[in-house]
Amino acid sequence: MDKIITALQSRKKSATGLTRNSKLFKTILDAVKDKKAEEVVSLDLKKIDEAVADFFILCEAQSNTQLKAIAENVEKKVMEECNEKPYHVERGDKWTLVDYVNIVVHIFQTEHRKFYNLESLWADAGRVEHND
Repeated sequence: MDKIITALQSRKKSATGLTRNSKLFKTILDAVKDKKAEEVVSLDLKKIDEAVADFFILCEAQSNTQLKAIAENVEKKVMEECNEKPYHVERGDKWTLVDYVNIVVHIFQTEHRKFYNLESLWADAGRVEHND
């Protein structure tokens, strides 16, 4: 957790002001859904001054194998469709973070998502579920 916090604090989000309709946002959503991520949620952090990104996208994986597959698919699809590499990736068996500066993707195994409960830490953020 400390590595993740340090990585996020060491950079500044850009002033582009992405939306949920941006190509990067949609590509990330498609990538996590392609690998059957569950409980996909986005948090709009733009109105929160202390926020380190415009959006967090959170999702769950049922195993560390699925978690790894989701993260790798996000990186692959974003590179193919947006020609963008992540600023930082923090890999773990229970939680992986893929950081595109304005959008940070958090991929959790279910028990770790409940434990860290990022949604409650960012309760002021606009929350949208993407489970279709």
